[in-house]
Amino acid sequence: MKTAGETWLTPKRLRAQGLLLAVALWGLYAWTIATPGLLDRNGNLKGTDFLHLYILGSLGAEHRGVDLYDMNAQAALAAQHVPDAGGIRYLPLYPPQVSIFFAPVASLSYGWALIVWWICSAALYGLCCYTVWRACPNLRDHSRTVALLAGASPAFFNLIAWGQTSAVALACFTLMFFLLRDRREFMAGLALGCLIFKPQLGLAATVVFTAIGAWRILAGAALSSAAQLSTGMIYYGMEPFRRWLGMLWNVRALLPWLEPKPYQTHCLRTFWTMIVPWPALSFALYAASAAVILLVTTRLWSRGQSVPLALRYSALLLATVLVAPHLTVYDLVILAPALLLLSDWLAGQQSTSEVRYAGPLLYLVYALPLLGIVARYTRVQLSVIAMVALVFVIARLWAASGLPVVSPKTKTGPTTAVAHP
Repeated sequence: MKTAGETWLTPKRLRAQGLLLAVALWGLYAWTIATPGLLDRNGNLKGTDFLHLYILGSLGAEHRGVDLYDMNAQAALAAQHVPDAGGIRYLPLYPPQVSIFFAPVASLSYGWALIVWWICSAALYGLCCYTVWRACPNLRDHSRTVALLAGASPAFFNLIAWGQTSAVALACFTLMFFLLRDRREFMAGLALGCLIFKPQLGLAATVVFTAIGAWRILAGAALSSAAQLSTGMIYYGMEPFRRWLGMLWNVRALLPWLEPKPYQTHCLRTFWTMIVPWPALSFALYAASAAVILLVTTRLWSRGQSVPLALRYSALLLATVLVAPHLTVYDLVILAPALLLLSDWLAGQQSTSEVRYAGPLLYLVYALPLLGIVARYTRVQLSVIAMVALVFVIARLWAASGLPVVSPKTKTGPTTAVAHP
């Protein structure tokens, strides 16, 4: 007998929902930005956060390391280069080398630089989804479903709308997966260390790999992160690096600047902050819940090859999101490999209670960021609950993974299909 989850999570329905979602999201966005000039119909700057990257690139091109962490100087430069951006300020938390990376696009006008960045981000996201899909034999017959849902992903939509850097983080995690699959641990560590430009995304992996003694991975991560930071030191000298460390040290006091709309965040820290009004207690609950997630993830990784890499890596990506001290909706694109890998693994399994639970949870992890605005009023971020539940279901899936696996050629029907990113 089919369960409710098996009935409605079919490829045909997922394709229809993905098409409707893509038309709704991208149609509305196209209408919003279809205005002359750099302001959209809501009066917001097109690309939003890309302005900060553009100004950092301008500072890099002019070798102005002294202003990398001066909000007033950056606001003045933004008003000079992009008059429509007058009065916009950003909290400077990127390490110095990021400004060097964006220096080439800063030579363009803001509008053209944004278009170039949109194209690069979309291409990088599409390439990552494609390469992971190619590694998923049970999804080979569902290319249209995968493509539609990848394009309609709420996380991808927000990545483009905000003009953020999360596609680069996704590329690091995607490369790291393939290197781990090939057991090239030191090289995988090099990919992990590249996340130093968003250090909060490397926290969970660092803890897990330290706990299991994966020293080759950690050595590679240390080397690549040091090389990246050294680039900024060589280019600017030590002072910008010291100021960056000072910004990180004082980041808790700067959180009101960093998270003016906490309902747009999707991690355990802000989950508890929105529910519990007492900072000390909310932080203690965050620390305790993060420790539990890290413990479950570490246990999966400590079993080594006895647990499929698809399960271990998916749990690691979910832990990365949940444990990160700060994670905004656009950073959820790093979950794309997890959603694909889990969908593929589940599609090759016989039906059990854990498999039946995992499908709907994958669907919720994919879709619930759409309802982030609801948390503004309910103070409960449902996406975080779904991700926590999925981590525990993955742990249960490992316990039941001794069940026979159905090969792509012999698996039955579409009833085991689950949501794909």
